Amino acid sequence: MDFGLSEEQHMIVETTRAFVETELYPHEQTVERTGVLPLELIREIQAKAMAAGLYAANMPVEVGGAGLDTLSWLLYEKELGRANYALHWTCVARPSNILLAGNAEQRERYLMPCIRGETWDCLAMTEPGAGSDLRGMKASAKADGGDWVLNGTKHFISHADLAGFAIVFMASGEEDTPRGRKKLITAFFVDKGTPGFTVREGYRNVSHRGYTNAVLEFDDCRVPVANVLGEVHKGFEVANSWLGATRLQVASTCLGRAERALALAVAYAAERKQFGQAIGKFQGVSFKLADMAMELKAAELLTREAAWKYDSGTVTEGDMAMAKLKATEVLAMVADEAIQIHGGMGLMDELPLERIWRDARVERIWEGTSEIQRHIISRELLRAVGG
Repeated sequence: MDFGLSEEQHMIVETTRAFVETELYPHEQTVERTGVLPLELIREIQAKAMAAGLYAANMPVEVGGAGLDTLSWLLYEKELGRANYALHWTCVARPSNILLAGNAEQRERYLMPCIRGETWDCLAMTEPGAGSDLRGMKASAKADGGDWVLNGTKHFISHADLAGFAIVFMASGEEDTPRGRKKLITAFFVDKGTPGFTVREGYRNVSHRGYTNAVLEFDDCRVPVANVLGEVHKGFEVANSWLGATRLQVASTCLGRAERALALAVAYAAERKQFGQAIGKFQGVSFKLADMAMELKAAELLTREAAWKYDSGTVTEGDMAMAKLKATEVLAMVADEAIQIHGGMGLMDELPLERIWRDARVERIWEGTSEIQRHIISRELLRAVGG
């Protein structure tokens, strides 16, 4: 594994960071204070992102993306992750990789408009009674002639208010397993405006202001069989094949925010004076900085190794779980210690630290909780010895 970056990768980092600092940072405070990301601002930044070649850069070249290898993509994600989540996710959108699982007609209908910035996708798995245990979902799909009829509720669905369609996972049958009968899952494209499909305002939460969540309700919502993504009853296979690297994406955006928080803490420790000297001279502060830097580097190395292994075809679920787990927990620690170093000023919204601290909380929950990541890691260890 080569720990150095290529000239192209350095250029990706520099270009993305300059865009974030110039085009996203100036709007952070307004979005944080209002909780609103106006559509006119989205369109303004979106156009600039497209002109800079940063929009949908996660997509392959053949569909209009940048065709980045995994490490380059994660370096790009890390730089975007420095900014308010709503600003970078919505205005510099990265369509879900799961759209690549569609057939030619589905790609043209759903993927290409997302790449052109005409609409956004949203992914609907979680239910009020089914989070980590997706096999426990109650929302159902039943075949009826040439259609499927969907019923049930999904919640915590990110940016569903903006999305032109949802990729919805529904229980479509059952199968016998060694642990009893389990749900079979099928994925569907459901267009906004389809009769029986309602998008309701979601919950107010502490993290990622301006980045909305919604409740999706399906009441005898009828979709054609042509809207099945992948194969019937093979929704888990589609998700596992195309969404695995999403945990690395979360890890990378966390690294960007942690690095920003650490830089602020180092600068403040060097300039803030108490008792006749810079507070960074006190061991109580200097050791915090050392621990923050060390833990951040460990998280970055885990993430880079997983990216390298992903492209070489040797990555495991445990590798990606370790990266996600470490990066999200390091972000929480770094954000907390950065505020401690700043004292009262760290809690004021003149600085981004209180926002980074709030936003850090959700990262240990979505895309698989820290407990689920530990389960994945330990299961991989035990299976190797027949456990």
